[in-house]
Amino acid sequence: MQITAEMVKNLREATGAGMMDCRKALMDAEGNMAEAEKILKKMGLAAVAKRAERATESGRVDIAAGKSAVALVSVACETDFVAKNETFKKAVGEMAKYALDKKLNEVDDKLKGMVNDLISTIKENMGVKKVVCMPIDKNEAADYYIHNDGALGAIVKFRCDKPECFSSEKVKAFMHDTALHVMAFNPQYLNEAAVEAKFKSEQMEIFKAQVASLDKPDKVKDGIVMGKYSALLKEICLMNQGFFRDEKISTEQALKQISKEVGCALEIVDYICVRAGV
Repeated sequence: MQITAEMVKNLREATGAGMMDCRKALMDAEGNMAEAEKILKKMGLAAVAKRAERATESGRVDIAAGKSAVALVSVACETDFVAKNETFKKAVGEMAKYALDKKLNEVDDKLKGMVNDLISTIKENMGVKKVVCMPIDKNEAADYYIHNDGALGAIVKFRCDKPECFSSEKVKAFMHDTALHVMAFNPQYLNEAAVEAKFKSEQMEIFKAQVASLDKPDKVKDGIVMGKYSALLKEICLMNQGFFRDEKISTEQALKQISKEVGCALEIVDYICVRAGV
């Protein structure tokens, strides 16, 4: 198969690898872009976990909170000008309140109607990108944060064996710091247990390929592979990441510290982070 300059350009933009390396990978993969990217990863020439592309659309995220649930709605629009429009901002806020009231996790006809009414008023195309309603039980609480006037929104849900501890100022501060952490680091998974088996298998295959040529015993190679996987978990898992307020300790360690200080068993059970327009 002929490898075109456009194919090389696309692979280079997707991986950050050099032009000649991209061409060779495409030739080895017989023009298959996905296979070529895997080849580059095995060669250590592309990032193991590619970051999501930046959104080109504008929009707004808003959150509505109640005693038994927290709802998030993300609405995309065409321009940043409209995203900052007071009518648009107010409408998205009303959509979040509606999603909370109806416990929505998908767009219903009423929500579609609210968007269509907004389109007819503002004269710009838009649509609901995300609607989530996170239930909060009696032994649970949530904290949330909206950043940069609706550009980003995050919710984190906690569980505690002593719900009265949620009134502790230390716990409240930790919960809010965790919401800020999720906003800043946007983890892909809650913890190692949440990582899909397929994803783990693919990464382990890549790491094994990277150490295959090393002149070391298999036991040492296995240790290096596990070290690489452990480092990856620190990048993609909330509980493994260095905590927002003190990156010398992990989020899990910070959670244990605050639990010990207030005398309870505090858990992080769920989270969501949404960028407007995505």
